[in-house]
Amino acid sequence: MDLEARAHAEHPDALRLWLRLLTCTQLIEKQVRTGLREQFDTTLPRFDLMAQLERSPEGLKMNELSRRMMVTGGNVTGITDQLVAEALVERVDVAGDRRACRIRLTPKGKKLFNDMARDHERWIVDAFAGLSERDVAALHKLLGKVKAHSLAQLQQGQQQPDSLEIS
Repeated sequence: MDLEARAHAEHPDALRLWLRLLTCTQLIEKQVRTGLREQFDTTLPRFDLMAQLERSPEGLKMNELSRRMMVTGGNVTGITDQLVAEALVERVDVAGDRRACRIRLTPKGKKLFNDMARDHERWIVDAFAGLSERDVAALHKLLGKVKAHSLAQLQQGQQQPDSLEIS
């Protein structure tokens, strides 16, 4: 039974919509996780870490990676250690700070990430294949309104989101 099945007709439409969004997110994420595992023998957290590094060719410090991925430093360290062992990422010393290092993709890591990103994009496009281009654009615009409203509410409450870089 998925999350959406919990809602009943007497529940507000907004609640039923929220549960549908969660269900769709979980279904698409499951497809992505399966594809990464079957085609690349990797995990979504490893893909996510590499995606952050791909966006920052100069590399990122561990605390920056942790913040961007919204996970603990220990999680980032474990994933990084695995990727270093596979020569997909490297640790580079930071000038003037003996305790710090930057993590960046190696050429081997860049190639693998590009291959994974290409398939990842295809999986996401396929997930929305049941919608027309116009439907996708309308849904994107409507969800943008939800995002803007939610961010405004967070700001009114003096709370800042951990990391919401995706538009």
